[in-house]
Amino acid sequence: MGEEVDRVEFSRADRTAFREQVHRNLDAFARMLRENRFAPDRPMTGIEIELNLVDEHCDPAMKNAEVLSAIEDDAFQTELGQFNIEINVPPGQIDGLGLDTMESNIRDSLNAAEDKAARTGSSMVIVGILPTLLTEHIRRDALSTNPRYALLNDQIFAARGEDVQISIDGVERLQVTADSIVPEAACTSTQFHLQVTPEAFPRYWNAAQAISGVQLAVGANSPFLFGKELLRETRIALFEQAADTRTHELKTQGVRPRVWFGERWITSIFDLFEENSRYYPALLPVTSEEDPIAVLDRGDTPALSELRLHNGTIYRWNRPVYDVVREKPHLRVENRVLPAGPTVVDTIANGAFYFGLVRALADDERPIWSQMSFSAAEENFHAAARNGIDAEVFWPGVGTARATELVLRRLLPLAVRGLDAWGVDVAVRDRLLGIVEQRCLTNRNGASWQADVFHRLYTQGSHGRRDALRGMLRRYRDHMHDNTPVHEWPVD
Repeated sequence: MGEEVDRVEFSRADRTAFREQVHRNLDAFARMLRENRFAPDRPMTGIEIELNLVDEHCDPAMKNAEVLSAIEDDAFQTELGQFNIEINVPPGQIDGLGLDTMESNIRDSLNAAEDKAARTGSSMVIVGILPTLLTEHIRRDALSTNPRYALLNDQIFAARGEDVQISIDGVERLQVTADSIVPEAACTSTQFHLQVTPEAFPRYWNAAQAISGVQLAVGANSPFLFGKELLRETRIALFEQAADTRTHELKTQGVRPRVWFGERWITSIFDLFEENSRYYPALLPVTSEEDPIAVLDRGDTPALSELRLHNGTIYRWNRPVYDVVREKPHLRVENRVLPAGPTVVDTIANGAFYFGLVRALADDERPIWSQMSFSAAEENFHAAARNGIDAEVFWPGVGTARATELVLRRLLPLAVRGLDAWGVDVAVRDRLLGIVEQRCLTNRNGASWQADVFHRLYTQGSHGRRDALRGMLRRYRDHMHDNTPVHEWPVD
């Protein structure tokens, strides 16, 4: 949600004023696109990584306020649950040694933060869903104390008018009812930001949508929720259900969810922001004093606060971002597909694969989205969430194939071409893409490792279910701190 808000009640007049201001923001945004007011294209990226906190037993530690106080670093921020924090990595260059430098900086920051977190009896884990999180941990009082989260919770439940029903069929079946949005806090992700020009945005967004299923297949890391083994990337189904503001009747009518893949390829970034205003009621109708048209008339850059706040409450898996840095506006594709973890090096390898592949596909004279239906891309996405590294996906010119085979034969060469186009150092390129290659060759990612170790301890061993999950997570945490790529982790 990003923006700080302090209103606790909203009137009908507030909602009317907010809607009018969003429309005025849209008019200003359209004018900025026509007048080419945006920052030039640069190979810049930023990364956000959401983290879980655990205690000495590897159970959730509800201590994010204490941990953040101990860390004392503005790069680390609060997240939805008291067992979450987030690190925001400063924007950096993709070219040259940029990705290598980013990896080193993230490791240094996390190591320093981990030492300080230990003083509170807590440890940080980079994982899509904390395996030891149980239903007893998702009470309303597990929300972070920042008032914006309580306000968001209240607005979502006011819109729903009923409790959240979480229903997921996977290896096992889960049926849970919740009276708050705390289950959403279980979804910890990695978000890659890529700055692009307005002209390039639709190509990059379409490319990101097209490869989302493949990203999930090789990067899945969330097989457990509330003690049950479900989907290889359970985070997708959980987030779709936990943040849903629709009643059953509205779902039946086909009203759009707030967490969704989308419905079509786009030709302009304006399409996405215009859809936001057309189809989604405001959750947090907080208006500013800014007149964006007047700001443009005097030659300055508008904040477009309402447009940004509204966009922050609509959870596309690839989201458009408008931002202003040093009084210069720019646009980003925010890729929200992947879970956190398993390691920093795995995260940067996922980033290299994404940055290279979207660049190659965006530059292609015959774009992939002209050969592939949008529904096929969505089907790939959900197939990969279900089956992870074992998923079968559709790709033009190939048909339906194992995602790992598709990556090895078609997509890694494209990612090489894209990273070369960005100007990434050859040694950095080969090291990072080599990690993705080895995952495909060994058929091992974070989700498959977690499941295999759990079954070794529980099904084949003498551990009870909860102790098996704790034992698996202890091993996971140790390997994570070693920064050894997950395909090299032993199962025994």
